[in-house]
Amino acid sequence: MPPRRFLVFATSLIALLHLYIGARLLPDMPLDKGWQIAGALWLLASTILVPLGLLARGIKNPALADRLAWAGLMAMGFFSSLLIFTLLRDAALLLAWAGVQAGITLAQAHLAGIISDSTLMVTLLAMLVTVAGFLNARRTARIVEVDVPIANLPTALHGFTIAQISDVHVGPTIKRAYLERIVQRVNSLDADMIAVTGDLVDGSVASLAAHTAPMATLRSRHGSFFVTGNHEYYSNAHEWIDELRRLGLCVLLNEHAVLTHGGAQLVVAGVTDYSGGSFDPTHRSDPQAAIAGAPHDASKILLAHQPRSAEAAAQAGFDLQLSGHTHGGQFWPWNLFVPLQQPYTAGLHRLRNLWIYVSRGTGYWGPPKRFGAPSEITRLRLVPA
Repeated sequence: MPPRRFLVFATSLIALLHLYIGARLLPDMPLDKGWQIAGALWLLASTILVPLGLLARGIKNPALADRLAWAGLMAMGFFSSLLIFTLLRDAALLLAWAGVQAGITLAQAHLAGIISDSTLMVTLLAMLVTVAGFLNARRTARIVEVDVPIANLPTALHGFTIAQISDVHVGPTIKRAYLERIVQRVNSLDADMIAVTGDLVDGSVASLAAHTAPMATLRSRHGSFFVTGNHEYYSNAHEWIDELRRLGLCVLLNEHAVLTHGGAQLVVAGVTDYSGGSFDPTHRSDPQAAIAGAPHDASKILLAHQPRSAEAAAQAGFDLQLSGHTHGGQFWPWNLFVPLQQPYTAGLHRLRNLWIYVSRGTGYWGPPKRFGAPSEITRLRLVPA
C-alpha cells in the first residue's frame, strides 16, 4: 500500500474508533451535558493527536516535534486502554442483554444501572492503567537475574555473566538522561560482556547522536556487542552502525567474535535483524554465516533481535540466543497478540539444544506505557547443564 494511501486509511480508522468510543460511552454517562461535551472535545483532540504523535518527528523544529510527540503518544496510550475497556464493556452488556431476553429477573432489574455506571468504570480504569503504565515505563528498568544451563560448558566459563539491554528506543520521549540511568545500572553489574539486542533508536544519527552518547561509557570485561533491530533500518541502519562503532561497540553483522575467558573460548555471534534483507539485500539475516569458521568445540551465543531467528539458530548449532523485539507485549492486552508473529513473548525457552532468552525490553516504543510487561536489564549467568 502506498504511504499516502496507508496514512489516509490509518487516520480514518483512528477517527472511526474514536467515534465508536464516543457513541458507546458519552450518551450513557451519568454526568451533566458539560462533562459530556468535554468528553467529546477530548475524543476529537485525541483523534488529531494520535496520528500526529507518530508523525511528529518529521517536523523540523525539534522542540515542537518532541512536545507534539509527547502529547500524541500519551493520547495514544489512553485511547488504547479506553478502546479495549469499551469493547469489554460492550461484550458484558451483550451478555446482560441476553439475560434479559432469557427472562432472568436479576438482569432485568440491574441492566439500566449497569449501563450507566459502567461508562464511568471504563473511563476510570483506562485512566488508572495509563497512569500506572506511565510510571512503570519512565522508571529505570530493574535487574532480572537468569541462569542459563549450557551443555559441556568449560569450567572457566562457569558463572560467566552477560548484561543484556534491548529495545531502548531512544527517540521522541526517551533522551540522554533516561539512557544514562540505564548505562549506570548496567555498569553496576560488573558483567563479563554486554549484549545490546537491537532497537536502540527511533530517529536519525543527526537528531539523536547527543542522546546515544552514553553508550560509549558502557563497561565490561570483554566489551559491548550490538546487533541491528528493525527500528535501526527505519532510521538509516548504516549510519547507526558507523556511529555505534565510533562509540566503541562491536557491531556484529552476520559475524562473530571469539572471547578468551580464563583460558576458555566463547563465541559471540550476531545477525542482522530478521527483516534486514528487505531494507538492504546484503543484510539478510544469516545465523549460518555468523558462525562460519568459529571454533567447533566452543560454547556459542547468538545475538538476534527477533525471537523468530531461533529455528535457524538451532540448526546452526548455537547454545543460546539472546533476543528482544517483543517488549513482552508492553501493555495488556497486546501481549496476547505477540504469538501471532513471534514464537516466544518473553523469558527463557528451549528449542531442541538451543536456549532462547527474550527480553521484555529496557525502554518502550510509542506510548510511554508499560502495564503487565515490566522493562528489564537482564543479567544472564552461564552455568553447567
